[in-house]
Amino acid sequence: MSDTHAQSVAYVRDTMLPQQQPPSNQSGAVKWLRENMFSGWANTVLTLLGIIVVYLFVSHFYAWFLHGVWNAESLSECRQIITEKWGEGATGACWAVIHHRWNQIIFGFYPPELYWRPVVVFLGLFVAIAPVLFSQLPRKMLAFSALYPLAAIWLLWGGSIWPVVMIAAGFFIGYVLLKALAPVNRALAVIAAILVPVLFWVYAVDPLDAGLSAILPVAIASVGSNQFGGFLLAIVIGAGGIGLSLPLGIMLALGRQSNMFLIKTLSIVFIEFIRGVPLITLLFVASTLLNYFLPPGTNFDIILRVMILVTLFSAAYIAEVIRGGLAALPRGQYEAADALGLDYWKAQRLIILPQALKISIPGIVSTFIGMFKDTTLVTFVGLYDPLKSIPDAIRNNFEWKGVYWEPFLFVGVIFFLFNFGMSRYSMYLERKLKRDHR
Repeated sequence: MSDTHAQSVAYVRDTMLPQQQPPSNQSGAVKWLRENMFSGWANTVLTLLGIIVVYLFVSHFYAWFLHGVWNAESLSECRQIITEKWGEGATGACWAVIHHRWNQIIFGFYPPELYWRPVVVFLGLFVAIAPVLFSQLPRKMLAFSALYPLAAIWLLWGGSIWPVVMIAAGFFIGYVLLKALAPVNRALAVIAAILVPVLFWVYAVDPLDAGLSAILPVAIASVGSNQFGGFLLAIVIGAGGIGLSLPLGIMLALGRQSNMFLIKTLSIVFIEFIRGVPLITLLFVASTLLNYFLPPGTNFDIILRVMILVTLFSAAYIAEVIRGGLAALPRGQYEAADALGLDYWKAQRLIILPQALKISIPGIVSTFIGMFKDTTLVTFVGLYDPLKSIPDAIRNNFEWKGVYWEPFLFVGVIFFLFNFGMSRYSMYLERKLKRDHR
């Protein structure tokens, strides 16, 4: 810089200031509180009211949680321990009922000596869904995911292995028919791939099971559906409903937007009818009426009946969620698929559905969460759900008569963990699939 210019300004800095910490009100917890809790007078009032509500809640229930008893054989013993330790008139939670009856809340009335079977199924569930949820894992693991439902059915219910093999054989027959008839007529191939396996399962499984069991008996101890209960029952119905309702919902959403009058009409009638009927009504149908539509003498398991109706109920809502995703796509995406010369199914698989499903992730996961919570409604059809029937069974025992809040809180925490996990995964998936649209 020239001397002339240096003399024309009052001051020119020729050294850098040392680095300093930001002001205390512009960093750390103080900044977060100022921006999120006290950003204005309305936010400040709401924050103070929230603090007062939390204080009142904690001060009211703190003693009840603090005085909790974990080791006792009855409710009267819990109360006696609380009185001896905290004085006359003290209250406290009797967590001993959870410690004493946790196995009933988790497994229902499943035989204790066979607990290893649902434990193996539950651990296998994580292995089976891992390659579906996380694309980084080897695709070869999907073979286990495909076989897992059949193995889970056999382990949970037991009995002969041949009915499970017949179920797998039905899927194989449907696949062969689909591949063989697709070049001739795609619609005929789809109808045959669905109808023939269903007829095979209804009419051929029992005779083949009897014959194969006589030749090569392979079986494990059988467990009836009336012995299922607790979270074992909720997870079985919830996982089965989630796994089946998503593909069915996708097909219903595509059917509702189809140009074929019959398919579109049937899809609309099904969706609107299911969405217009309460779930409890469908559960009563599953419990009492569904057997009337089957051949005489057919023994249709009550859990399977409930799972079918829960799946149909959830699929109708998922279909509407996905239809919203399809409607949100610009028309240019369909025109681009046509310009590439793709047929309908390739366009849907490669271009349309990936984008529509990405848009629909929050709605789909919300439907799954609602369906998993609605599994508690099976108590009205005689099944032992973890929220009402199992606690009622525990309270029917004289030792625990009068216990009320503790089982509800325990069950609520477990439901929260499952649903929170699904919610966090949906957020992870949204972030992973997020792309800028230019």
